[in-house]
Amino acid sequence: MYSEIQRERADIGGLMARPEYREWNPELIKPKKLLNPVKASRSHQELHRELLMNHRRGLGVDSKPELQRVLEHRRRNQLIKKKEEELEAKRLQCPFKQELLRRQQRLNQLENPPQREEDQAPEFIRVRENLRRTSAEERAL
Repeated sequence: MYSEIQRERADIGGLMARPEYREWNPELIKPKKLLNPVKASRSHQELHRELLMNHRRGLGVDSKPELQRVLEHRRRNQLIKKKEEELEAKRLQCPFKQELLRRQQRLNQLENPPQREEDQAPEFIRVRENLRRTSAEERAL
């Protein structure tokens, strides 16, 4: 049965036209194979070359999407620039402004004195001291 199918195909192949145009008329323009515009583009070739090199090195495709990587890179760059600007601003401050800031900090410390040790003590110690005071006052009366 398979041999019958092959014979039928051979008969069909004999009916199909073969490119015999080369032999009978040399003045005709010979057709050329069309190029795939995607594969012919330079960017596609560079991308393909890069993927091949990464594959040879054993580097897998990054799990993060490209957009997320770009956004993280931008955020990181913005933070670095912001820190550099702050440092530069501190360096460029004139001595007069630095002295004003020091004085302002001293005034703030004087206006808001640090809490006394009694205020920082646990509550049960404060209550105990209050009880001692009240009991001492009662004895005095």
